Amino acid sequence: MTANSTLFRPFSLKSLNIKNRIVMAPMTRSFSPDGIPTADVAAYYRKRAEGEVGLILSEGTVIDRVASSNDSAVPHFYGEQALAGWQNVINNVHSAGGKMGPQIWHMGIMDNHHSGWVPAQPFEGPSGLNRPGSNKGNTMTDADIADTIAAFGRAAADAKRLGFDCVEIHGAHGYLLDQFFWGETNLRTDIYGGKTLPERSRFAIEVIKEVRKQVGEDFAVIIRLSQWKPASYDNKLAHTPQELDAWINPLADAGVDIFHCSQRRFWDAEFEGSDLNFAGWVKKVSGKSTITVGSVGLSGDFLAAFGGASSEPSSLDELLRRMDRGDFDLVAVGRPLLADPHWVQKIRDQRNDELIGFSKEAFKQLV
Repeated sequence: MTANSTLFRPFSLKSLNIKNRIVMAPMTRSFSPDGIPTADVAAYYRKRAEGEVGLILSEGTVIDRVASSNDSAVPHFYGEQALAGWQNVINNVHSAGGKMGPQIWHMGIMDNHHSGWVPAQPFEGPSGLNRPGSNKGNTMTDADIADTIAAFGRAAADAKRLGFDCVEIHGAHGYLLDQFFWGETNLRTDIYGGKTLPERSRFAIEVIKEVRKQVGEDFAVIIRLSQWKPASYDNKLAHTPQELDAWINPLADAGVDIFHCSQRRFWDAEFEGSDLNFAGWVKKVSGKSTITVGSVGLSGDFLAAFGGASSEPSSLDELLRRMDRGDFDLVAVGRPLLADPHWVQKIRDQRNDELIGFSKEAFKQLV
């Protein structure tokens, strides 16, 4: 790896101007009591800026709906105290020369948190389901949907007002927007349901349009998407390139600038007959910039980490081969940056003997 490699070239799109192609992936940390980011949270992100991460995407931070979260220590992106906490975060990141966007989030229908904490109102989603056969919440009314769309817009407007460089909408991993995408959890018969993925995309499209309306044309908007679900690791929303085209391009037309394409392993081919991964295919069908993510820089699958599995540093040669080919524009890195704020500098300077692995203990503290 050298400072001249594709990974270390600048990237610019609208409000987003970053020094390299490395993105800190959003990773839930649950260190914000009552939803308020602390000085320790600000210091955690500042260290990544000092470590020369190109773009920091925050952990998921929930919008202004009572049941948007199942964890009292997940940060809010609403309310005077929480927004003051985020102001401190972005001020710290900018003073260290970094760039950052919040990932705005509504979890949708969830299992109860292991702590026993529950929100003051029942979880909400398209049809009361968080996975097939598991009814854990309320079916959203038209009024609920309208208020949720507005809340996403307010969060995006606050991100711009506070001085963030972009905003990411969480539309992946079985959370609210994804519950609308998935036919197994969206059984609605109104305009927010339907037999096809494009029909079930209406809610996400309205969220994106409201976000774009609130931030204007020149502010970079990212959406994180996944085919897989926690309840179905091998799931595909789009089974063919044609189905992917029909899903992705309406989202792009609604206002998405960058697609953050989540996979368990970035090297896995998305469709038969091509070695393109999810990010590669989304870029091919949309022409938009994409972020790839999934077990970058480590030997083990990131989902296994939640079960306690450790991982060792691994080669980036395959990632660079695909990047040099033009498959994707940016690379999101999760666990290596969670464990080591200096990972980017070590990779750039070829200090491979200083790279550290990942163990479950890293989840327990803000390094």
